Amino acid sequence: MKATCFILASFDHKKAFQVALWSIWVSGFLLIALSLYAMQSLPSLEDHIKMPKQLHQGFANLTSPKITIFSAPDPLNAPPGPRQVLAVRSWLALSPYITVVLFSRDPSVVVFARAFGSRVSVEPNIDFTFLGTPFFHSMVARSWASTSDISVLTDFETILLPDFISTLSYAHKLDYDWLLFAPLRSVFYFPFRLDEAGKHWLRKDGKRIRTQKMQEFLAQSWQWNCHEGRMLMAWNNRGLPLHTGVLPPFLYGKGLHNHWVINEALSSELRFIFDASWTITSFYLKDLDQWSDRLVEGYNFSNIKNRSWENVGNSHLGALYGSLYFLGVNYSNLVKHFKCDGQNLFVNTAESISYSFEHQSSLRLWKRRILHPRREKKTMECIHAITSLERNMDCSVKHQLDFSSPLYLPFSLESLLSVIADKNKTIVLAVAGYSYKDMLMSWVCRLRSLLITNFVVCALDHDVYQFSLLQGLPVFEDPLAPSDISFDDCHFGTKCFQRVTKSKSRLVLQILKLGYNVLMSDVDVYWFKNPLPLLYSFGPAILVAQSDEYKETGPINLPRRLNSGFYFARSDDTTIAGMEKVVKHAASSNLSEQPSFYDSLCGEGGSYRLGDNRCLEPETNLTVHFLDRNLFPNGAYQNLWEKKKWKSVCSKKDCFILHNNWISGRRKKLQRQVLSGLWGYDISSRMCLQSWQKTKSTSYF
Repeated sequence: MKATCFILASFDHKKAFQVALWSIWVSGFLLIALSLYAMQSLPSLEDHIKMPKQLHQGFANLTSPKITIFSAPDPLNAPPGPRQVLAVRSWLALSPYITVVLFSRDPSVVVFARAFGSRVSVEPNIDFTFLGTPFFHSMVARSWASTSDISVLTDFETILLPDFISTLSYAHKLDYDWLLFAPLRSVFYFPFRLDEAGKHWLRKDGKRIRTQKMQEFLAQSWQWNCHEGRMLMAWNNRGLPLHTGVLPPFLYGKGLHNHWVINEALSSELRFIFDASWTITSFYLKDLDQWSDRLVEGYNFSNIKNRSWENVGNSHLGALYGSLYFLGVNYSNLVKHFKCDGQNLFVNTAESISYSFEHQSSLRLWKRRILHPRREKKTMECIHAITSLERNMDCSVKHQLDFSSPLYLPFSLESLLSVIADKNKTIVLAVAGYSYKDMLMSWVCRLRSLLITNFVVCALDHDVYQFSLLQGLPVFEDPLAPSDISFDDCHFGTKCFQRVTKSKSRLVLQILKLGYNVLMSDVDVYWFKNPLPLLYSFGPAILVAQSDEYKETGPINLPRRLNSGFYFARSDDTTIAGMEKVVKHAASSNLSEQPSFYDSLCGEGGSYRLGDNRCLEPETNLTVHFLDRNLFPNGAYQNLWEKKKWKSVCSKKDCFILHNNWISGRRKKLQRQVLSGLWGYDISSRMCLQSWQKTKSTSYF
């Protein structure tokens, strides 16, 4: 009986426990259901929270990237024409957050930019050749230094449709540093235009046309032109460089500079690189009689004007830089960005590898191989569609250039002078050997910054000739220059220095006889401002030269104090006769040309001196005027190079130049100029130093 009661009691207890447990579960379920019902009954955040319209727009702006499109007009086609106008208008129509920067020094381009207002500007502060062609490496450096979210570099005639901005906006969300590119396609006929407001595309009859309809029209007629080198490149500006290499001095529009950048970016593995050809509609109108690049057939003036030499210079870069493995780039083997069924996809079609996202909010990429084609049917359909189209394209640029022949373009001095001389038929002449190539470029950069373009360089050896040619300098090679020029031991007082200086006076005489005035300037002369207006004021039959006197008081025309590293000579009979005497005297002298200048024109011991700052050569009646040392100080005057505040001293003196002489040795001379801040060339990037440039620390010594 007791056992039975115990069993019944246990059963009742267990049943009560189960009932209580079920009650808790039911109560929890009801609470969850009630909560869900309550949430559904609440006003929608999207529909019912009232936000001011301006605030809505402000939040929208935060997601719209600021884009700067960089391009360079062709110097041959200035002023820009209708095709360039259409191209720029198509860019500005894409987004109010797009600005345009045009690389040019042509005044007509400035007028062109003004017509578009503040969104289009002209940037002259990059490196150009003496014929006006910009250097691609300098363009890339300026574009990379942009403060916009995205930088774009493209051809000046590129027409862009709205899918360009949607692609860049999507890429802007990637939590990666990236670089996209798209080889431009060409069309012979494009019967559409933008309305006056620049917002809608119109047909010939003036009616609006949808972007999709234009794309369908273009798909039937455009052509891929991988080998022409025209390309659009874009990247986000988050601080990471595009690649770890150093861009050679390619000329923009000549050679395969775009392919080089892509290959270096892929090799460096700093950024996510992808081909956006399938999501960006970018093309240009192609002329039926389009000019094609050809090798130089002759070396006369007409070929210089046609830029033929520039094409040859770039086609031989391999001979000088030895790193043209990039010519093996094959665009069918790269990651491609395309849309499939409304989804953005990144796929390497050759290796069947796709790139997906871990989190939609930050778009973090992760790499995976496509292993289940059936499950990813739509992706595979897109891949097959693209690969079938790519079979008809051969975008590999391997073995298209021949680098067997050396770079040698013997332009005549006469042809260069006719292009370079200013309206007064004046030439600024510099003479340099390879050991002074960096100082030569610093001198050139300074003259460019002063907008002085009428300079010409005489190369004393073939190495500096090649270097100068690839730097876009107007250079000729002196066939009579001494062949045994020392790299480090060719400073003042050496036998090498004596042979080099005698070449300078001989060249000046040659140019004077061709009818051009000459301002001879050594490359170690730093120019604060243009001295030519002052030098012109001295008139004919006067040779104007810097004084090498170091004493701060007394005459400045004392024996052998004429500095032949900076002087101005006019092309008149009197000056030519005087220079003939100098060259003849130097040819028979065991010294440098500098003593020959003084002894010939001022007399041995200064017998032809007039006052404290002049000489008069009696046979030719040539006057020599010694320049004021406060305006044209030499390297020893008042120890300016050693003063801590020499810049303020020169500013008070209103100096025109400062000569880096009175110091022995190339390295010491170089070190003094670099440490002083009077240096304008970055040897690591091969560019003139600009305020926007991100330079690396480089050892010059």
